[in-house]
This record gives sequence, structure tokens and C-alpha cells, in this order.
Amino acid sequence: MIKIAAIEYYLPKNILTNDDIAKEFPEWSAEKIKTKIGVESRHIADKNETALDMAFDACQKLFSYYDKNKVDFILFCTQSPDYFLPTTACILQDKLGLSKTVGALDFNLGCSGFVYGLTLAKGLIASGIAKNILLVTAETYSKFLDKEDKSNRTIFGDGAAVTIIEKDNAKTDLHFSVGTDGSGYNNLIVENGASRNKEEKPVLFMKGPKIFTFAVENIPGLVADTLQKNSLTIDDIDLFVFHQASSYMLNYLRELCNIPEEKFFMEIEHIGNTVSASIPIALKLASEKGKISAGSRVMVVGFGVGYSWGAGIIEF
Repeated sequence: MIKIAAIEYYLPKNILTNDDIAKEFPEWSAEKIKTKIGVESRHIADKNETALDMAFDACQKLFSYYDKNKVDFILFCTQSPDYFLPTTACILQDKLGLSKTVGALDFNLGCSGFVYGLTLAKGLIASGIAKNILLVTAETYSKFLDKEDKSNRTIFGDGAAVTIIEKDNAKTDLHFSVGTDGSGYNNLIVENGASRNKEEKPVLFMKGPKIFTFAVENIPGLVADTLQKNSLTIDDIDLFVFHQASSYMLNYLRELCNIPEEKFFMEIEHIGNTVSASIPIALKLASEKGKISAGSRVMVVGFGVGYSWGAGIIEF
């Protein structure tokens, strides 16, 4: 039904290392951060660099070999848009010089955003509205982080990924699983800056243990449900690519899901948690490392802020 035809990504030039953080917080050594999170460095957007800017740069790489005139819909996933309105997708259409017949919309999701974007793309293609979709996932969470928040500053990095999703009748129609539990909304939240608390500076707040518990309670069932929907087993999947949250969480979830280590991809050491962009960046890196090739069957699993989660299987 659908296939991923191309992926490119962009990471900001500014790099924040564990040594940089340790200088500000001497009680945390660089090695302690690496052991705890699995990250040595992360990329941080410039003061005036936005999700739109990063998405545009990623698209420039993509369109150096993919015909941009084939794109007939833009889905832009971000929780750090350039403006409350208009939608960032509309501005991107103009900056890229795409046809005015292109559909464009933003949607606000975090770590499950890429998987939800695939479900939206699949629906648009199945309904005949679009054939070649540009799925953009771009975040600048660093702009929401308090300078004194050493924990979240070790975890999150900025980045953007752009993915082309095409109609392909030769591919199997594989099914997705999604879920929501809004009761956990305040465990990962930027409370200020929007309509409810608009006078205060927007700052990200995360209850790490609550997020960890949420993932442990929901992700093994999500993986099992997605396999069952598609009448597949773990043996039928060539590679599992989860949202790149932290090495500790990913290794814990892998063991809970009984996924063999050789089938599980993790690459966050010099990237960090890039939220909605983390899965497509990981897919691109896995492809470059020969972990994914033509005919590979890959399960993607996203989970986080909302709470929101989703999983699906892609055939390359």
C-alpha cells in the first residue's frame, strides 16, 4: 500500500557535549551522563534557528535527488512551531517552491509523531487524496529547557527529518496500532506560553519516572498487538526501531518485549532524543549501516508526551 521512498535529516551545527554540561554541574561527570542516558553529545539549534529552518535544510538535501514536483501533500509534525498561526507546513510549501495544489497541515505530537504521520499518510493515499507525501518531523525542544534543568538538557537534542511516503500497490497492506491516555498529560508538559498560561515563559517539565512507568506498562502490549494485527511474530521482523528516548529505557523495553539484541537498532550517542525526528533519523542511519535494505520488514514504535503511542510495520 505505501512505501518509504527516501529519508533525509538535518542536525544543527551547535553541539552540547557531556563535558560542557559537567562544567556547569560538577556533581555530574561526563561519564555519569553517558552511562545514565547513553548520550555523549547532542545538537542544539541556534537562537534564531527554528523547526522550519531545519526542515527546509533537510528538504534541500532530499530534493538534490528526489523530484520535489512529485510531492502532493505536506504533513508537518512539530511541538515547537515558528508561529501559533499560520501552520509551518504552509510556509514550508512556499519556501520550497512547491505547487499551490499541494495540501499542507501541521499536527502537534511528540515522540509518537512519526508513526502517527505514517498513519495519516496511509489514509491520504488510500483515499486517493495524495500519492507522494512529504512527512516532516522537526523539533527544537532546547528552546523550552531551563538552563538549570541538568536532567532534560542531557536528554534532548534538536533535529529535523523529512520522509517521502509513496503509494506502492506491490507492498502488503500492513496495519498500525495507536493509543492515547490523556490522564498523563501533565507528566511531560510545557505549561506556559499558550492560552491557559500565556504570560509566563514556556519551560518544559518532565517527570522522568512517570514517563518510564508509562512506557513499561504500555509498549510491550503495543508491540504484541501490532504483531497480532499483522499475523506476524518477532521472527518475521528484520529490525525494530523504537523512539530513541534513552539507552537505559530502550534496553529495558527491548528485554521486556523479548526482542533479540541483533534485531534492535539504537543510535543516540551523538544525537540525543530528537522527539518526533528520532525514528526517521534512526531509520536513515540503520539503512546507511546496512541494517535495512530492499525487502526489509521493520517495526517502528513511538511513545511519549500526551501520553500517546503508536506502532506499525514498514516494508522497504
